[in-house]
Amino acid sequence: MVPGPDLLAQLGRARHLGFLGPGPVEAHVHHAQAFVVELAAVTGTVIDLGSGGGVPGLVMAVARPDLEVVLLESMARRASFLREAVVAMALGNVTVVEDRAETVGRGARRGTAMAVTARSFGPPAVTAECAAPLLQVGGLLVVSEPPTAAPRWPAAELARLGLRPEHRT
Repeated sequence: MVPGPDLLAQLGRARHLGFLGPGPVEAHVHHAQAFVVELAAVTGTVIDLGSGGGVPGLVMAVARPDLEVVLLESMARRASFLREAVVAMALGNVTVVEDRAETVGRGARRGTAMAVTARSFGPPAVTAECAAPLLQVGGLLVVSEPPTAAPRWPAAELARLGLRPEHRT
């Protein structure tokens, strides 16, 4: 996927607002494309936890207009940015939800997602506990993790949530 000027402009704005980390915006898009690859077989709803600056959520929405992408963000300023970006980019397949993930997982979106994505959302236990209630049975949790020597996703704890680890690079 070659990012369009609308996407690059919105992600540049996110970085200017402090919602997206340093480095070229194109590098963030490249990183987010790995999520798109992992979601190749997914249909239906994808919920992006802690969407913040729009990565990977906006990138997924542009690359996969067939998906219903829910950008879940608890911080008002970031959620406002996301709503503005969705309107500016005319993304009809995106909904911005301003709420905490644990609250959303107990509400109407419980068990509705075929996939949940998370990039720098939180420690593994928090990410898994927030994602699991949102997933349909057989759904996919895709998480971007910093490289580390120690395994951060213990299989026994994930199994209690109905999840199992699958490591990819």
